Amino acid sequence: MLTITSRLFELQDKGYAKFQSGLIPTLPKEVFIGVRVPELRRFAEHYATERESSLFLKSLPHQYYDENMLHAILISEQKSYEDCLEAVENFLPYIDNWAVCDILSPKVFKKNRHQLIDKIYFYSKSAHVYSCRFAIVMLMSHYLDDAFKAEYLEIPAAIRSDEYYVNMALAWFYATALAKQWAETIPYLQELRLTPWVHNKTIQKARESFRITQEQKSYLLTLKR
Repeated sequence: MLTITSRLFELQDKGYAKFQSGLIPTLPKEVFIGVRVPELRRFAEHYATERESSLFLKSLPHQYYDENMLHAILISEQKSYEDCLEAVENFLPYIDNWAVCDILSPKVFKKNRHQLIDKIYFYSKSAHVYSCRFAIVMLMSHYLDDAFKAEYLEIPAAIRSDEYYVNMALAWFYATALAKQWAETIPYLQELRLTPWVHNKTIQKARESFRITQEQKSYLLTLKR
């Protein structure tokens, strides 16, 4: 029987592997097989029902970027919150790039936000770059709409990091928060609550957003540091 890796190589697109390696320069080129995300999702849809799936999720660390992408997609489809959370916690220490981190988006988390928030507080304090980034992205994905509380804006504001991929996530979070919860978020810029780099990157990303009004964009310019 073909191994998971062998089956992924059957879906290989070498041109796409080269493209992906350019987007993720922190990883060596050799770890990219070159499987496109829609192909990975289709593969996961059929593969998730196989008994081999559970073995694959336990076979960490993986050698290839594409295996980690598949791993994240499989976790994201799990139905049980407890099983999904356990799988996430087993996998987080092995995430070594932004793309795998950001595709890890468990659907079951939305229905369990009251439990998840404690984990987000915990992950946000992690020294591991992608555990911290995961916390920020989950907070942005699940807590800026109907589950929003102003106190949640404090979680990323407390993060101080020299890591580019953490700081980019912080700017992404606050730019999205400005679009969805302007009144509660704008004081973080007015009161200089963020580091200068995150502050200015938040303004840049917010001004690039179609969800921010022209009047708001003009005002944001006056707040640049």
